[in-house]
Amino acid sequence: MSIADASPGEPGYWSGQMLAVARRRDQDCFMRIYDHFAPRVRLYLRGLGAPEAIAEELAQEALLRLWQRADSYDANRSTLSTWLFRIARNLHIDRLRRENHWIAVDVEPELEFEEEPENPAFSSAESYAAHADLNERIERLSATQARLIRMSYFEAKSHQQISDELGMPLGTVKSSIRRAFQRLQSAVQGAA
Repeated sequence: MSIADASPGEPGYWSGQMLAVARRRDQDCFMRIYDHFAPRVRLYLRGLGAPEAIAEELAQEALLRLWQRADSYDANRSTLSTWLFRIARNLHIDRLRRENHWIAVDVEPELEFEEEPENPAFSSAESYAAHADLNERIERLSATQARLIRMSYFEAKSHQQISDELGMPLGTVKSSIRRAFQRLQSAVQGAA
């Protein structure tokens, strides 16, 4: 079966796309990777506290790095999504370090603030708190919904991949993810 005949839900599909990018600089394979992962990387970066415009910029940069360093990807060491999300995370951390309010510390971040910081950008402690808060809210979902959210947004799996992996009908996966996301969204809005 050639790469063109494979589907995104099949094991090794994304590794095969990446191999074509690394070996032949295949632009069609890169665009499939880009179209699938760009929204997921952007959402991941938003979850790390990056504003929408910054998340978009960092997602673009992460995918550019993927193109530039395609030959360094090793499918035996990690999935493509893990590799790409690590690139995006590192870019986010680098950006935070370049900003004026970044302070490197070796201790556990203090999560209690006496007053609101004047700078609206997230500090590392705020990012940590936001991430911990999101994890706590996900834990409050049903076990199935929590698993679906993690697979979709943190593991960057397509709805079809989740359906295949869990043996759930595709429509059930989609509606369950939508309901879980709505519950998370209403919980966040209710806390604001």
